[in-house]
Amino acid sequence: MNKDLEELVDVKACEKLIAEYCHLVDFGNASAIADLFTPDGCWSGPGAEMVGQDQIRAGFSARQEVTRRQSRHLCTNVLVRVQGDEATSLCYLLNFRHDSQTGVAESPAPAGLPKYVGEYHDRFVRTPMGWRFASRRCELAFLRD
Repeated sequence: MNKDLEELVDVKACEKLIAEYCHLVDFGNASAIADLFTPDGCWSGPGAEMVGQDQIRAGFSARQEVTRRQSRHLCTNVLVRVQGDEATSLCYLLNFRHDSQTGVAESPAPAGLPKYVGEYHDRFVRTPMGWRFASRRCELAFLRD
């Protein structure tokens, strides 16, 4: 395989992790997000940090138990840069979210502005299991009241 094609395959693998993350959190399997990280991976965001798959699994298990919430995490403007067995990316994040008063997520949920807009700053590493997040940091640019 030529170098350009190898890089394209690596970029697509990293982009796939970003999409898998969104699907897992939005469709009720958030605890499986831990499997997208290296064993010592780190997730951080406003007021929170989880280090290692066990902490990440526990943190996202709590999110998974929030059955009143309908959410969609939209990642766009994804830019992945590969350097050998490591890669970095920046993508914009829009999060639409509605918490039902009944305790069960509504579908379709009432629409409005995004709950927040920000970006993910990712670092990936190639592992024997394929590409994994080494770190994922969420920064908010806009937050709805």
